[in-house]
Amino acid sequence: MANVNLAVIYYSSTGTNYQMAQWAEAAAAEAGAEVKLVKVPELAPEEAIASNPAWKAHAEATKDVPEATSEDVEWADAIIFSVPTRFGNLPAQMKQFIDSQGGLWASGKTVNKVVSGMTSAQNPHGGQEATMLNLYTSMMHWGMIIATPGYTDPVLFGAGGNPYGTSVSVDQDGNMVEEVEGAVKHQAKRTVDIATRIKSGS
Repeated sequence: MANVNLAVIYYSSTGTNYQMAQWAEAAAAEAGAEVKLVKVPELAPEEAIASNPAWKAHAEATKDVPEATSEDVEWADAIIFSVPTRFGNLPAQMKQFIDSQGGLWASGKTVNKVVSGMTSAQNPHGGQEATMLNLYTSMMHWGMIIATPGYTDPVLFGAGGNPYGTSVSVDQDGNMVEEVEGAVKHQAKRTVDIATRIKSGS
């Protein structure tokens, strides 16, 4: 069985997508993958972060998490992205990271990697599915193999049943509304399984 390298690449302002990324990291490692958990660089000005106590606290708590690089993308056999939605699209921080990988894309170094995505928003119709579809549109350009959770396990229904990628609603106090830990872990293990099959077959 081929050993899979998995990069869990996330952006999180107040912690939801970091928590989801951590769950994915743990499940993928349990499934036998070599895992890197990395965050994309923050673009927001310091004064904006400082004006939001939850954002400021999360930035401080995760200051030692390594920042994602092109080397992480090249190293990975599979990538799981964990991002909040911004008006039905990716946050600027993640979009900037993806858009800066043109060199890897042009040299064919993004082709045939497996990808899966997770997201969050303030309400169940806050753009989660659109955000995943926008992520996957970019990944199609990269030549990646999209591994969605679909409806491959009953745990997904309790988490809201998003077939494009696990998504969670977050209340005004920053708490996750749905119970998604099991769905995240299933999605991570499924991503590793698909990547293992592809890597073994190549």
